[in-house]
Formats: sequence, structure tokens, C-alpha cells
Amino acid sequence: MPATKLSKAATQDHASRIFDLDVSSLRELNQALHNLAPGSNETAWEVLHPKGSHSVAVGVDQPVSIDVRGSVGYYCGGMNSGSTITVHGSAGPGVGENMMSGSIIVKGDASQYAGATGKGGLLVIEGNASSRCGISMKGIDIVVHGNIGHMSAFMAQSGNLVVLGDAGDALGDSIYEARLFVRGKVDSLGADCIAKEMRPEHLELLQGLLDRAGITGVKPSEFKRYGSARTLYNFNIDNADAY
Repeated sequence: MPATKLSKAATQDHASRIFDLDVSSLRELNQALHNLAPGSNETAWEVLHPKGSHSVAVGVDQPVSIDVRGSVGYYCGGMNSGSTITVHGSAGPGVGENMMSGSIIVKGDASQYAGATGKGGLLVIEGNASSRCGISMKGIDIVVHGNIGHMSAFMAQSGNLVVLGDAGDALGDSIYEARLFVRGKVDSLGADCIAKEMRPEHLELLQGLLDRAGITGVKPSEFKRYGSARTLYNFNIDNADAY
């Protein structure tokens, strides 16, 4: 029976729980996380041997801490709402996709479209992020210690993308009102994305994001800000080539 397998696969000690994916299934892990009730004392979770599994810890909606000991595949932490997920490895495409709140920390690199459509919370990538990082972001904050690939922040609607390294081609293509902060070089800007003035309120905002991400020794004044020129909001025949 599944309950018997769960009792053997996962060990519980006070408020912590260890889940070994060599023994139990990914479905059982996610179901156990979804079964958490408000106020549960199972506040600390550890996932062993993920071995690149897809959809690890998706849809968690309780304020628990989840440490994943290894690399993961697609969509880790997708739709996260309130939990703190730390991936002690790298993450495949779509980490933190459509997350609502809480935080996800990736200790390694992240593949394509990290944080896609995210509506809130904080995604920290301590390595590099591949193409389309923050695509269609809708309020999420993303901090990347390294570089990001091409077409990042494509159609980004709101939120903040902070990059300590370089950005690839077509940054912020068709961007709406998201704020982009890049410390290194930008290969090229996408349609309707322009460099903008770093005013005091932006320096204060950026410092807060760096603090939340645990980054020290980096000054907000070292970054450049990019955002929307707002020329694509309404159709204009003079801008037809940019559509």
C-alpha cells in the first residue's frame, strides 16, 4: 500500500522530514507536500537523490523549507506559494515557473526560461541562467549571480531582474513595466527596451534585492537599468517594423 511505502521511504523526526527518491516516487513526495495543512509541524523537508527528476516540489502552498540535495529537471518549484526551496545543484528548464510567493535558491546553474510567468516571490540563481530568463514575468524578483542568455525578460510585465554578470542578445524584447538591472555588458537590447536613468529610488530598490539575495560586496551604482520605451503600447505605423 502507498501508506506503508511512505512510512519506509520518508523518515520524520520532530519537525523535519527526509524523503529519498531512490526509495519513494516523485508523485508520493509531491502528494505529501500538497497534503500539508496550515500550521503543520513538518516545516523542514530534505529531498535526497533527485537525479534530475522533473517537477520536484511543484505547487507547494505552505511556508516550509525544502532542501533538494542534487540537480533537478524541468519545472522544479513551479507554482510555489510561500515555501523556501533550495536546490543544491543545477536546475533544468522552467525552475520557479509561475511561482506566486516564497523563494527558490539554485546553488548551480539554471536552464531556459527560469522564473517564467512568475507572479511573486524571489528566485536566486547562484550560477548562470540560460536563454529567456524571466520571460513574461509578472511580479517575480529574479537575481542571477552570473550571466543570462538571449531573449531574457521577453515580454516581461512587472517585477525585477538583477544580473551581476552579462546579458545575451535581445534583452527585454517587447518589455512592459519590469525593471532590469545588469552589472556587466549587454550584447543587444530587444525591441522597445532602452537604457534608463538610475534614480535614487532605483538604487534603494536594488540594494534591497541584493540584501534579500544575500549578496555582499556589490554596489547598486555598478549596475545599469533597462526598461520599456513604451513605443509598442499602442499601434503606430511609424513603429511597424518593430512589431
